[in-house]
Amino acid sequence: MIDPFIPLLLLSPSPRVVNVSSLLGKIKLVSNEWAIKTLSDGVGLTAEKVDEVLNEFLKDFKEGLLKEKGWPTNIAAYRVSKAAMNAHTRILAQKYSSICVNCICPGYTKTDITCNTGPLTPQDAAEGPILLALLPEDGPSGQFFYQKNILTTF
Repeated sequence: MIDPFIPLLLLSPSPRVVNVSSLLGKIKLVSNEWAIKTLSDGVGLTAEKVDEVLNEFLKDFKEGLLKEKGWPTNIAAYRVSKAAMNAHTRILAQKYSSICVNCICPGYTKTDITCNTGPLTPQDAAEGPILLALLPEDGPSGQFFYQKNILTTF
């Protein structure tokens, strides 16, 4: 969804992209060794490689082979989709150095998706994404944040 907006973002003096992610989307939690290696490929990571991982996951999901192929089995689509979004965040940050692109896990928040069990209020959880949207010009890009802190690994 970000790609069509790139031309508009490039018109801004301070363009920002903040992807809302999850700790469950950390690459190592994908558990499929090939996917982990592919999504960890630093400078060699491309959108095509991310699509290849997603297509392989979808094929294995449809065939009922997640466990056999080493994919996560608990909320698998959520984990893999967040890992793919995190990878795409890094790709965009490398491709567009003038755009500050980061992803963030706001924390376990009391929302409908958590059946209102999270300890954070939506207002508290919004602080991190707002912080990223307001980063200074020389702020970090291509990073994964948990709440208001950069994590060293995706």
